[in-house]
Amino acid sequence: MASSAGGHRGLTAAEWGGFEDNIQTGSGAAVIDMENMDDTSGSSFEDMGEIQQRMKEDEEEADGAPEDAEDDGAFLGMKGFKGQLGRQVADEMWQAGKRQASKAFNLYANIDILRPYFDVEPVQVRNRLLESMIPVRMISFPQKIAGELYGPLMLVFTMVAILLHGMKSSGTVIREGTLMGTAIGTCFGYWLGVSSFIYFVAYLCNAQITMLQTLSLLGYGLFGHCIVLFITYNIHFHSLFYMFWLCVGGLSTLRMVAVLLSRTVGSTQRLVVCGTVAALHMLFLLYLHFAYHKVVEGLLDTFDAPNVPPPFQRVPRDLSVGTNAILNATVQILTGHAR
Repeated sequence: MASSAGGHRGLTAAEWGGFEDNIQTGSGAAVIDMENMDDTSGSSFEDMGEIQQRMKEDEEEADGAPEDAEDDGAFLGMKGFKGQLGRQVADEMWQAGKRQASKAFNLYANIDILRPYFDVEPVQVRNRLLESMIPVRMISFPQKIAGELYGPLMLVFTMVAILLHGMKSSGTVIREGTLMGTAIGTCFGYWLGVSSFIYFVAYLCNAQITMLQTLSLLGYGLFGHCIVLFITYNIHFHSLFYMFWLCVGGLSTLRMVAVLLSRTVGSTQRLVVCGTVAALHMLFLLYLHFAYHKVVEGLLDTFDAPNVPPPFQRVPRDLSVGTNAILNATVQILTGHAR
């Protein structure tokens, strides 16, 4: 290789000129010795093939680039943001949002999630109704609370029926479903609203109870209210009501208080939680017996009252009385001045 390089360097200008003349005239063929050329000065046939293949791929990508750019621009709505990366990111975001939405819809639309809360035997419901009237004595360890809603829900509907029965027995006429709607709103409002309030107070006082257990405890506590209302609506004696209010209603309230005592730590916290529960539960029974009928009757009278006020009525007046009085007073004044 060195000798060949040296030979090339030793060529004179005349020899190079003769070589150029032969190429221009085309009378001879130029023969190039491939062995005398350096390997780094050219490429092999395989390299040339790869270069041609790359050039074809670049041309195809260049031809397809405008269409992809238009598609990306139309999809993303941003000028200058091109390529498949933006589309992939948007697709991933869309799929993730779609999965979350479908998961949430399936969670709330699937009725099977409510089955464990209502899967209970009638014997268990009967035993829990009886237990709701028996206060527990052991408060040194947390008492067990039933985590089901079948019994409480049936007690709420039973109380609605008892309120409707009491209103019918008192002679109240049902107009346009107002009485039934008021009874349902009162019972369910007390159950859900007071349960939420008790859970909030228990959370502040660090009581170990969940919202489901609060709903179950307060719902079964309505069993005593149903007994008292059913008896006193049929036997109208205030003394009988107060006796049942203290005995039956007091027992169901003591059951709730004892369970909350076993799940609360601290004397102040126990006093706040138990005092709140006892006051709300006993006062609600007094309201249903004395004030509920009057409130509903007032609502019915308000709804049934005519919207147009009565017209003004003209009352005839006797003007002669006033005229005679004025004349007498004038005469007395004149006579006084004359004297």
